[in-house]
Amino acid sequence: MKNYKIVLAYDGTRYNGWQKQGNTENTIQEKLERILKDISGQETEVFGSGRTDMGTHATGQVMNFHMNWKGSAESLLDAFNARLPEDIAGLSIEEKEPRFHSRLSAKAKHYSYSIWKSKKAPVFERKYVFRCEEELDIMAMKQAASAFIGEHDFKSFCANKRMKKSTVRTIYDIVFEETEDKLVLHFYGNGFLYQMVRILTGTLIEVGEGKRKASEMENILRAESREAAGFTAPSRGLFLREVYYESWKGGADA
Repeated sequence: MKNYKIVLAYDGTRYNGWQKQGNTENTIQEKLERILKDISGQETEVFGSGRTDMGTHATGQVMNFHMNWKGSAESLLDAFNARLPEDIAGLSIEEKEPRFHSRLSAKAKHYSYSIWKSKKAPVFERKYVFRCEEELDIMAMKQAASAFIGEHDFKSFCANKRMKKSTVRTIYDIVFEETEDKLVLHFYGNGFLYQMVRILTGTLIEVGEGKRKASEMENILRAESREAAGFTAPSRGLFLREVYYESWKGGADA
């Protein structure tokens, strides 16, 4: 059995998230496993680096799986892509050591969230941005975001209230990328809790709209309560951009 790593891009709009579910077959994991079974004739379980939510997109999701394949890795990727729908693509393939695991071996992840801040409707980007009607105070948002850098207990920013495992995570950086029409928040961290990026984004938007003060962020962290934080930004603006398997060195190309 060979262990293959594939980097994926997908538009999550029409899927019920990444992870297989008992009540639907409309998940990305389910679709990919069916395709790999069609290729090999055997049941093949795929492991994703992260369980993206319904409607969340990816330009750098990573999966791995074990398969008996006699051809080259490139020919496997060709066979895989030939069977994929138009909203999913395999970007690269690599044979890895047997113990490599797309999630357990990951050192850091990069997510982005896109906010449309123009008064003009985002006609061609409407499926991939959250449209903010209020004018945003970007400086206040940056000040608030600085409170999240470093190691903290992010329980207030976790949608799973029954979470029994540690909610301590480290955010290495939050980068603001601004154009005339759009604001993109880039989150780099060693891991993220359920809906954590979307709740962080919703809280920062409320700061930008003047509904919260930047100075409140430390109190929200200390509260360790989901009710203390802001709203959960919609999934359509969220992208899993990249997964890193080396020690974090900082920067978008780390």
